[in-house]
Amino acid sequence: MGHCSEIFVGIDVAKMRNAIAVADGERGGEVRFVGEVDASDDSMRRVVNRIAASCDRVHFCYEAGPTGYGLHRLITSLGHPCTVVAPSLIPRKPGDRVKTNRRDAIALARLLRAGELTAVWVPDAGHEAMRDLVRARAAAVETQRVHRQQVSGFMLKHGRILSRTKAWTMRYLRWLQEQKFDHPAHQIALQEMVEAVRISKERVQRLEAAIEEFVPTWSLAPVVRALQALRGVDLIVAVTFVTEISDLSRFESPRQLMGYLGLVPSERSTGDTVKRLSRSRPWPENTALMSAVNNLDARCRPLG
Repeated sequence: MGHCSEIFVGIDVAKMRNAIAVADGERGGEVRFVGEVDASDDSMRRVVNRIAASCDRVHFCYEAGPTGYGLHRLITSLGHPCTVVAPSLIPRKPGDRVKTNRRDAIALARLLRAGELTAVWVPDAGHEAMRDLVRARAAAVETQRVHRQQVSGFMLKHGRILSRTKAWTMRYLRWLQEQKFDHPAHQIALQEMVEAVRISKERVQRLEAAIEEFVPTWSLAPVVRALQALRGVDLIVAVTFVTEISDLSRFESPRQLMGYLGLVPSERSTGDTVKRLSRSRPWPENTALMSAVNNLDARCRPLG
């Protein structure tokens, strides 16, 4: 490949091997498949340097996915722009039902050259670490909820109901410990389920303590403190919102932020039929984020 002024590189990332395609800079230029290479950092570094040596300007892109942002940081550290693409916003032909690594890489290179790809925001290493910690806490809360439901369902099945008492208070836990069953298998089953609840609760507490420990050294700690100044917004709600949204200044307007959260009205109209809905589908679909948004919505209302 001779020297050129500009090229666009599409990478279809995978666990073991990455497929790479290159599109020439001029409109309608050739788009060629380079091949598949090992996904390790050393291998990708050699490939990036080899491609960049043949051109003055090189633009890279790949889809956001489970492989994370390591490749983005590697390419940018070598001095080249890299776009991490939102997979759900990639233009696709309705009748195209063939999907291979080769075709995906070629499509990414062609669409990058055409400017048809939508980039996602890429967090730095510190922000990503905080987000992983917050999501681990959200997963632990969900696990605790499931274990509690198992206990409640077990007690309901056996007709054991403690009325006029809120579940999972100290009184409720004492009541569970006092329960006796005729068959020892039932007794063991209840003890194991209650123990699972205890372990999951301790896990949530450990993760919340870790979040509280790391927040002061985080670059977005001032934003977290500012959100906590709102009535009823505690540390976990504020941290969850900030880790998923990041710096609010990256949104040009409140409307754009609400659109990102899926909290803007939507419309499905055609001909004489007009359908207006209260909200569009939340994007990104993130349980922790939407829980934090709902908490903010419920708690940050004017007094009176």
